[in-house]
Amino acid sequence: MNGGSNPDTIRIAVDAMGGDHAPDEIVKGALLAAAEYPIEVILVGKEEVVRQTLAAAGSIPRNVEVVDAREVVEMDDNALTPLRRKRNSSVRVCANLVAEGRAHAFVSAGNTGATWTSARAVMGMIEGVSRPALAAILPRLEGHTVLLDVGANVDAKPNHLREFAVMGHFYAQMLFGLEAPRVGLLSIGEEEGKGNELTKETYRVLKETGLNFTGNVEGRDVYNGNADVVVCDGFIGNVVLKVSESLAETVGSMIREEITRTLPRKIGGLLAKGAFAGLKKRIDYSEYGGAPLLGVKGGCIVSHGRSNAKAMKNAIRMAADFARNRIDTKIQEKVGDLHAREHDSSVLATQ
Repeated sequence: MNGGSNPDTIRIAVDAMGGDHAPDEIVKGALLAAAEYPIEVILVGKEEVVRQTLAAAGSIPRNVEVVDAREVVEMDDNALTPLRRKRNSSVRVCANLVAEGRAHAFVSAGNTGATWTSARAVMGMIEGVSRPALAAILPRLEGHTVLLDVGANVDAKPNHLREFAVMGHFYAQMLFGLEAPRVGLLSIGEEEGKGNELTKETYRVLKETGLNFTGNVEGRDVYNGNADVVVCDGFIGNVVLKVSESLAETVGSMIREEITRTLPRKIGGLLAKGAFAGLKKRIDYSEYGGAPLLGVKGGCIVSHGRSNAKAMKNAIRMAADFARNRIDTKIQEKVGDLHAREHDSSVLATQ
C-alpha cells in the first residue's frame, strides 16, 4: 500500500477486470469503499488500464494498491480457464492473494464459474464440505431469507444439499442472531412426497441432520417468512434469483408509469416519494452487493455481472464484514462440531 500497510487492517482484493462495466465501475466502487470503510483495497488487473482508470478519478488513496494481472477471463470462457489457460488472470490472482495471506477476501463481478473454481482450487475448501455454495440474502416483509445455492452448482446430489443446509443454518445464526433458523427445502409442494427425486431424497437426508428442518417450502415461502434458510441446487436457485430481480425492476417501472399518467397521481407520487425510495432500497440488488461463496477458506463474494459502482462498494463492504467476523472459520468450527456429534450418535447407536 502507499505509505505502508497495517497488518491488522482488513484487506480486500478486487477483480478490476470482471463484470459488464469493468474496469470503470469496479474501480469507482473500490474507491467509494476505500473512502468509506477502514479497509485496504487491492485492485487486480492490467496495471496500465487500472491506473489509467484511477487517474481519471483523481489521486490514488493511500489505502488502495494495484496488483498486475495480464489476463482476463471473459464471460463466455470455460469455468476451468483460470486453472488451465489463464493462470495470470485477474480472478485467479485475486484467489492467490487470499491463499497467500495478502488479502482476507476477494470480490469479483466476472465469470461466476471461473470465480467458483478459482476460490475452490486455489484457496481450498473448509474441512467437512465438498462443494461451496453461493448464498443470496433476500428481503422479505420482516427480516431476510438466506437462499442457497444460487448458481455455484447447477447439478447437485442430496449430500451436497445437506452441506448447503448446514452452512446456511450456521450463516443465518451468525447473520441474523437466530438460535435455531428454520431450514426449508425448495420444492413444488409442502408435502414430503412432492418434488423430483433429488428433492425427495434430500428431504429424507435433512430430517436426520438435527437442524430445525421445517420440510418443503414453495417459491412463495422465499419471501413470506416461512423459512429463514431455503435450500436448493444452483440451477433452481439462480432462476429464482434472476426472476426475483427482474420482477422487482418490472414492478418498479410499472409503478412509475402509473404514477405519471395523471396530475393527481403525480401529486400522490410526490407525497409518497419517501415510501417509494424506501421500497427501492429494500429490493435493489446493488444494496446487497453480492453473494458470499460459503465453504471455501477465506472470503469470496460473487457480484452481479452488471454491477455498478454502488453494487461494488457494497460487495466490498460485505467481503470486509465476512472477513472481520471470520465467517469461514466459524462455519468450519461449527461444521466440525456437528460432524463430531453425529459421529458420537452413530457410535452410541451401534452399541
